[in-house]
Amino acid sequence: MIEVRALAKVFHDRKRGAVRAVDGVSFTARPGRILGLLGANGAGKTTTLRMIATLLAPTSGTAIVAGHDVREEPRIVREKIGFLTGSTALYGRLTAREMVEYFGRLHGLDGTALRSRVDEIFAELEMNAFADGRCDKLSTGQKQRVSIARAIVHRPEVMIFDEPTTGLDVMTSRTIMRFIEKCRAEGRTVVFSTHIMSEVERLCDEIAVVHEGRIVASGTVDELRARTGRSALEAVFLELVGEPAA
Repeated sequence: MIEVRALAKVFHDRKRGAVRAVDGVSFTARPGRILGLLGANGAGKTTTLRMIATLLAPTSGTAIVAGHDVREEPRIVREKIGFLTGSTALYGRLTAREMVEYFGRLHGLDGTALRSRVDEIFAELEMNAFADGRCDKLSTGQKQRVSIARAIVHRPEVMIFDEPTTGLDVMTSRTIMRFIEKCRAEGRTVVFSTHIMSEVERLCDEIAVVHEGRIVASGTVDELRARTGRSALEAVFLELVGEPAA
């Protein structure tokens, strides 16, 4: 489970001074369910997820991930999570297989156990056709599959997806969506950020609407529709962030 408690992040900019990117965000994500963070670009979704994943240190507040505090036990938190973002970053000179094996070793896998796990993932994600291709020669969709494999090689309890379908074609996006659904079916805790309404409607059991660094509403899609009196999710979102649809 993830418990986010009054999480805040302030950046300091020479021209603008203190910029509060995340302002007291709190929510709970539970095993076997997908919590969606829905917000426009710049709303604070990515900064929030990076603090949960220990990639950024909070200015104040904290998050408890699988029973461990991100401020006090960041190394253990990193062992418990898989983090996937739309901005793929891979080591171009490594092959797909070498890349996944490298991250497996970072997580303590080795020998037969590592090879067996990598073979299992490559079969599941249909990666064998490009397993020995260098990462800098792969297509965008193939790179994203390598990123998924890297993120799950250690069988994490918690999955964090930060706009994972950005820039992908329809077929690859469908693969990502199916994988996220599989994580829920396996009982993992899933947090998923997006600004794409169709993804929210398909995937999310609960939604937290993020606007200007704060959560302005939360609940199921049906609960938020009832709250706003709107049926189209885009209209629901605009109503909740204070910009009613025409």
